[in-house]
Amino acid sequence: MALINCPECQESVSDTAFKCPKCGKRLRNPSRSLLGKIVKYIFIGFNLLMVWWLFGGLHDASKGMEAMSSAQQTGAAIGAGIGATMIIVIWALGDIILGTLTFFTRPKE
Repeated sequence: MALINCPECQESVSDTAFKCPKCGKRLRNPSRSLLGKIVKYIFIGFNLLMVWWLFGGLHDASKGMEAMSSAQQTGAAIGAGIGATMIIVIWALGDIILGTLTFFTRPKE
């Protein structure tokens, strides 16, 4: 463990310190652990999957609407609405769970 000088107040500080104990200047950023990085990328991937799933489902539900009768169009619209609502509920629950895990695996100072 070596000592370095704080760029702000020139106080001698350990090279492993995140902040200067005298002036509070940030000396280096903490980094996530391997588990924290995995959880963060799962969280990002889950959100991208939900966006793709929502827009893909709504796009597929609107295919061929002009060839349908009025009753079929109404049924397709209701089904697409129910499907989109279910995706949004799954998305919200997943974000609550994965967001909490991401929060608890953030880097500590």
